[in-house]
Amino acid sequence: MLKHPINWFKPEQDVKSPPPRTLFAFIRWCLSGTYVAIIIAATASILSGVVETFTAALMGYVIDLILVSTPQSLFAEKGLLLLAVVGFLFCVRPIFFFFSNYMQSIVLSPNIRSAISIRIHRWTIGHSKSYFDNDFAGRIAQKEIQVSRSLTDVIVELIHTVLFALASVATSFWIISLVDWRAGLIVVLWFSGFFTMMMYFMPRIKFTSSKRANAQAEATGQIVDTVSNINLVKLFANSKHEDGAAISAFGKLRNSLIIYGNEIVWFRTCILVYASSIFVAVLSYTIILWTNGMVTPGEVVASGSVAMRLMMMAGWVSFSLMAIYTNLGEVEDAMRTLAVPHDMSDDENAQQLFIQNADVEFNNVKFAYGQKKGGLKKISLSIRAGEKLGIVGASGAGKSTLIALLLRLYDTESGNVFIDNQNVRNVTQESLRSHISVVSQETSMFNRTARDNIIYGKADATELDMIEAAKNAGAHDFILDLVDNQQRKGYDAYL
Repeated sequence: MLKHPINWFKPEQDVKSPPPRTLFAFIRWCLSGTYVAIIIAATASILSGVVETFTAALMGYVIDLILVSTPQSLFAEKGLLLLAVVGFLFCVRPIFFFFSNYMQSIVLSPNIRSAISIRIHRWTIGHSKSYFDNDFAGRIAQKEIQVSRSLTDVIVELIHTVLFALASVATSFWIISLVDWRAGLIVVLWFSGFFTMMMYFMPRIKFTSSKRANAQAEATGQIVDTVSNINLVKLFANSKHEDGAAISAFGKLRNSLIIYGNEIVWFRTCILVYASSIFVAVLSYTIILWTNGMVTPGEVVASGSVAMRLMMMAGWVSFSLMAIYTNLGEVEDAMRTLAVPHDMSDDENAQQLFIQNADVEFNNVKFAYGQKKGGLKKISLSIRAGEKLGIVGASGAGKSTLIALLLRLYDTESGNVFIDNQNVRNVTQESLRSHISVVSQETSMFNRTARDNIIYGKADATELDMIEAAKNAGAHDFILDLVDNQQRKGYDAYL
């Protein structure tokens, strides 16, 4: 059964392999499962390019029809041809235009972006806690958004602009060559020069774009870090320090924007000058042919119209190529941050944790965060089911680290941790953590409803379960009085 185009995609479909760390292999990984829709959209764009170029040449053919007919006989002799031209303009052309734009704007763009976003986010949250400890949360989030937006724009622009333009150039060559093969050769030579110019400027734009994207992500990370820790900023009266950090981050961004802008100015200026050459060359040559009686006035107009379309399209295509290379630079920059191997994955044969007694054992455990000093050394500890144990020590003695190792937020450097004689390395991380309740010393809440925050640890909890938990925590009454800034109340209020 033929599915609706929107249902050709399965954004939630998992990709078993890790993302590659080279640009085009990474792009293939991101786009896997979308190729059928991309091919159909590409075909529609190519056909649309052919139709649009033929439309530009129609004027010349109409002029020749007029010139070979008298005013009295024009509609009688050429009426059907003129009617066919009108039908082409009002029926055929809009159909191709609609289908091409439908595929790009409704089918491809939303679905590809969703698929990439889900795929990248799923890989990112699979990283260990160390990955997130070593970077700004805002910077990581920026990279996720950056790669999905930029790669989607690359695909859409390649189809909408590059393939459309290549089809237009090929059709232009064919139409102009029908007038005179040497005029067609002008199109080929012009396109070769255009391609050479692109090959010079595009890598430079891609490189400066990558630098700009990285500076943007660092600036975003700095701002998010400040805002998410605004209580500390206020308590320590450290606004000046944060202001200085922001000035430094945005100073780097400003410099990268200036370098990028310099490349853009030169690129646009050179393209503007070069684009005019195709129109001047083709029109001049066909006029010379006309003066020698070798072509008709209509053929001069047709060739000139097509050449003018190429001239105008050159600017549009060059800006799109600039956007494509800019976005490729941003994809490559995000790839360096996101497409790194997971440093702590489930074992290939990992099993679900099975709890029978909930006995916990630390066996000669050592962990010092990769350092030579501090941390835990030769820790052996047995905790029987039902026992209550308090661990006391100075700040930095390793109390929180002990819990982190039990949760397998980190792997021990030596020694092992067991639950009911099951090594935590040999069970899935999700099943391990789902059996352990933690009351952290840090207060954390999602910017979601009170309901979402309460049932976060038990997604299948009923409304009665949630209310009972809130009552047991002494929170039910004040939650009912909550009103957020959007006037949502009680358990539906955002925290």
